[in-house]
Amino acid sequence: MSGGSYYVPASSKWPALASLAMGAMMAGTGTLLVHGIAGLPVMVVGLLAILAVMTLWFRDVIHESRSGLYDAQMDRSFRWGMGWFIFSEVMFFAAFFGTLFYVRTFALPWLDGEGAKGVAALLWPDFTASWPLMNPPDASIEGPHETFSPWHLPLVNTLILVTSSITLTVAHEGLKEGYRDTARHWLLGTVLLGLCFITIQGFEYYEAYSHYGITLQAGIYGATFFLLTGFHGLHVIIGTIILISILARVQRGHFSRDDHFGFEAAAWYWHFVDVVWIGLFTFVYVF
Repeated sequence: MSGGSYYVPASSKWPALASLAMGAMMAGTGTLLVHGIAGLPVMVVGLLAILAVMTLWFRDVIHESRSGLYDAQMDRSFRWGMGWFIFSEVMFFAAFFGTLFYVRTFALPWLDGEGAKGVAALLWPDFTASWPLMNPPDASIEGPHETFSPWHLPLVNTLILVTSSITLTVAHEGLKEGYRDTARHWLLGTVLLGLCFITIQGFEYYEAYSHYGITLQAGIYGATFFLLTGFHGLHVIIGTIILISILARVQRGHFSRDDHFGFEAAAWYWHFVDVVWIGLFTFVYVF
């Protein structure tokens, strides 16, 4: 119910069901990490339940939009909601980048003796701070054998994501001008570029585990590498799924020149993911 200046959403079962599904997935994930394979079925059921709830919930939102039930205030609500969601994602990645910077700027020099020379020299007298950390101070932890050159696969993936932002912008401009075929073709190109990025990162992960010794157990370098690139890769997968859904809606004629916020929201998300990757390429691979 909307009065032009405020919006009161209708009652819905989807938020409660989404919370239950997410709780089941997290309980299964926790059980999997602590007790092994016993938690896998619960985690899978929870994940499938989340996907089902999202599909049905978005179906209802699309139906309401197509039925003309949303006014200007509802449009503003969607825009503010998407804006705050992206802000939360900024804070999410800021925490991981902050971890990386803290380790490199403070923790490693401290371990090398800076600021606490007596303690550091007593614990690890032969430790020398360097990044990437190939030889962790604890002898029980095996560091990576080698690190990735930023000018091979990481550079290719960077060019792919930057290009995908360009193709998505062209698709968006085509939609705003009423050229539906242009929007569809360039959006399809964006989806294909996203799939290429995911495939290349999968190959990179295989190389990391098989030939480079970069694993989650390979000291702080391995942990931060997979946390940052892994969560970003997950966001690329989610963004690609969103773009595929938007492509299907463009194909069905759901958007007009003046009414296409679903497309805009997907574009905001994708451009954010691209910007995060540029930060990853700079601080994880290059420096």
